[in-house]
Amino acid sequence: MTGAIVFDLDGTLVDSAPDIAAAANRMLDEIDHAPLPVPLLRSFIGHGIPRLVGQVIAHLELDPASQGGLTQRMLAQYSRHPADLTRPYPGVPAALERLRDAGHRLGICTNKHHGLSVQVLDALDLSRFFDVVIGGDSLPQKKPDPAPLRTAFAAVDAAPLVYVGDSEVDAQTAQAAVLPFGLYSGGYRTTPIEALPHSFSFDDYRMLAAKVAEFACRREG
Repeated sequence: MTGAIVFDLDGTLVDSAPDIAAAANRMLDEIDHAPLPVPLLRSFIGHGIPRLVGQVIAHLELDPASQGGLTQRMLAQYSRHPADLTRPYPGVPAALERLRDAGHRLGICTNKHHGLSVQVLDALDLSRFFDVVIGGDSLPQKKPDPAPLRTAFAAVDAAPLVYVGDSEVDAQTAQAAVLPFGLYSGGYRTTPIEALPHSFSFDDYRMLAAKVAEFACRREG
């Protein structure tokens, strides 16, 4: 059984935390503030840059009215260096190749802005695998609202098979959209695997094609 597989981006296909953290800390440097640790900033990833900036403001007890200006500063910093340090997780390109060769149609649904997502995918030579990229600014709604994920599957124009992500936000989105969820356990989640609803999980992209095939067989059965 072949079908549409939609992926999250940050923490799922690519480890983008180093570039996102660097952009956040360059933003803080612009306002003469000390940098924040990368692990802390990684924990803020998942809801898009505006929400991340809001979490930085709350953590540092800065003026909430500064969020709009600081968001623009961070977007500017990040757009200049979106993929200097970002890398695909090991085995990602080969896994995507195998899924495409098996007849699956692939898409992206992320809370990262669409333009930034395309920049990262292009820089890492991953754009060629995907029929659609839905970003956090593609619709009025963002994940975990189900609308972006449903839009991505509709645009891929194949029977939905599974949504693959790494985080609590992704699990909530799949639940809200009533779609199967494949959990990549090597990403940015903080919740134990067993506490997140999922159809299957994997920690190595060399396993993904087999996991998808096994899941598809179970669904057919």
